[in-house]
Amino acid sequence: MITIDAVDKYYGHTQVLHEVDLDVAEGETVCIIGPSGSGKSTLLRCVNHLEEIGAGRIRVDGHLVGYREQGGRLHELREREACRQRVEIGMVFQHFNLFPHMTALENVAFGPIRVQGRSRQWARTYARELLGRVGLAGKEDSYPSRLSGGQQQRVAIARAMAMQPKVMLFDEPTSALDPELVGEVLAVMKDLAVTGGITMVVVTHEMGFAREVADRVVFMDAGRIVETGTPQQVLDAPRHERTKAFLSAVLH
Repeated sequence: MITIDAVDKYYGHTQVLHEVDLDVAEGETVCIIGPSGSGKSTLLRCVNHLEEIGAGRIRVDGHLVGYREQGGRLHELREREACRQRVEIGMVFQHFNLFPHMTALENVAFGPIRVQGRSRQWARTYARELLGRVGLAGKEDSYPSRLSGGQQQRVAIARAMAMQPKVMLFDEPTSALDPELVGEVLAVMKDLAVTGGITMVVVTHEMGFAREVADRVVFMDAGRIVETGTPQQVLDAPRHERTKAFLSAVLH
């Protein structure tokens, strides 16, 4: 479903991704872990072309993301074309980015109505169903300011799901939450991974979640993929010294 092939990324003269290769199968849940500044979030943002790449190719469901290829060279898509691609790539950010002047229901229904041209009735019915699925039945008419951080993040997940994307990307979705609210968001993501059948890539510091839910764990450091494998392989028996040092710091 996702193919990342030899991707480089620069900020000015600083290289933040170094020839990253990663394939994610349809329906697979991949958790990306690593220290701050290792390129995890940047890689995720490249997958839906919120960031340009310096070299390489990214494909989602076989289609080149953010670019068209002509004569062996990449030409960046116009913003309108890139936005059409993003419809199929849902993303949930650290901060919820909800529309403050809209209710939970209106936030979730907005995309299908405005972007996909769905009828207002269809979108509102589907939004109600999704809010129920993320445990927010009865909160449809609440504005973001009246919701806890965990509830706002669950609305953000429902909003991304409302576009019926092929892929869901989560960029440290619990890092801005109070500790007691983390569990409710992770429970929703676990349900998505286990019963939803959707392809998910999750940048996370929650090692317990990665261990329980991921099909594969990827450890990144200094813009490179250092190690990849099952949660048991990477978290319990890492092969690389850098992985061992990172896990020793975060698990103890």
